[in-house]
Amino acid sequence: MKIRVPFVKSAAVVACFLVLSGCTVYQSIGKSVGGFLHPVSGHDFVHIDTDQWDQSNALLYFYRTHSQWAADEIESPSVYIDDKHYFNIRNNSFTWLEVSPGERHIAMRRPLLGLEGLNSFSLSLIADATLKVESGKIYYLRYNELEEPSRPHPDLDPEHPLASGELQLVTREYAMQSDEIVSTLFLNSDLLAPNHAATSIVEVNEDTDYEKRKLALEQERELEIERLQQQGKYEETSWFWPFGGGPTVPLEADRKLKALEQEYAQLELERERREEAESGGWWIF
Repeated sequence: MKIRVPFVKSAAVVACFLVLSGCTVYQSIGKSVGGFLHPVSGHDFVHIDTDQWDQSNALLYFYRTHSQWAADEIESPSVYIDDKHYFNIRNNSFTWLEVSPGERHIAMRRPLLGLEGLNSFSLSLIADATLKVESGKIYYLRYNELEEPSRPHPDLDPEHPLASGELQLVTREYAMQSDEIVSTLFLNSDLLAPNHAATSIVEVNEDTDYEKRKLALEQERELEIERLQQQGKYEETSWFWPFGGGPTVPLEADRKLKALEQEYAQLELERERREEAESGGWWIF
């Protein structure tokens, strides 16, 4: 331990430096402890009550079945949704996340003293998949590094990344088998292994979707301008008047961008109203 602590501190310093330099660093320093050092001790598996999540969203259950290999693990794999880290899943554990409907990107990475990758490079990428989730539906994601499910999910294309490998989507019936999710324990968040699961990440998903759609429309705008230039429907900027020029017809991408901004502004307004209602409103004395 005396040798490892300075290394971990150095890894944390390096990770901070890379973040500040603009690189995307994947890391779970201080969160990646495995089942050998910190066995899961939460309550037995139980579905959360329906009033604990909004049925207009979707619910993801993640679980990891017991194995001696996992029980002897020093570091546990990280789980990311839409490129954001939420928890490290230890032996014989389960947790959940409420997510926004749509396409959710799910990734799992195995750390080495907390460090997992840099930009597109990963030390060990366990899973990398996009799952389209629907309102009101519950999804079960099973992780086992030794044994795959005895039968695939009937609704998944056999070529889908979650139809094979260590992390797979399984049906409720399969997950509820006596030796599967019902035998797992809740993945608590504590000082030794903090996590950000067992909660709603809908607003984060919505913000991510907005940024993705905005970027896609900005790229679409550039292509539209190039097309208009080829069609002679674009006036170039004069050397003596830098404020002129531009397309001679309205851009469809601009219309879509404006609609997107209005949609997001309405979403933010609804959030404010909801927060005010939950807090009981403001009282002025």
